[in-house]
Amino acid sequence: MPRPEPGRRRRQDPSDQPEKLGSVLGALLGTGRWGSGMVLGELGRRWGEVVGERVARESHPVRLEGGTLWIRASSGAWGAQLNFLAREIRTRANDVAGSAAISRIRVVLGGPAGPD
Repeated sequence: MPRPEPGRRRRQDPSDQPEKLGSVLGALLGTGRWGSGMVLGELGRRWGEVVGERVARESHPVRLEGGTLWIRASSGAWGAQLNFLAREIRTRANDVAGSAAISRIRVVLGGPAGPD
């Protein structure tokens, strides 16, 4: 790069400017697996608010991928109940997440309903 003339300042490239840590972390956490993991963690902590305490004892969010929230149900009957409530669960989960990260609900069966 040519040297600036004496007495003239070189224009600083915007990429040379330091960025605030909050904006860097926000950009990093808001995308990809980290962003999904943060949303899933928040849903796990507040699952009772999303589905109610009784249903929360029989289910747990286990994965968020590509806008699909995967929920593990403790039995077929609870899986059917979760499928019946899927639209309401999606709305409440997005409210808890503070975004529209969840566009679809999928229910899987198996084992205890605790986290993977």
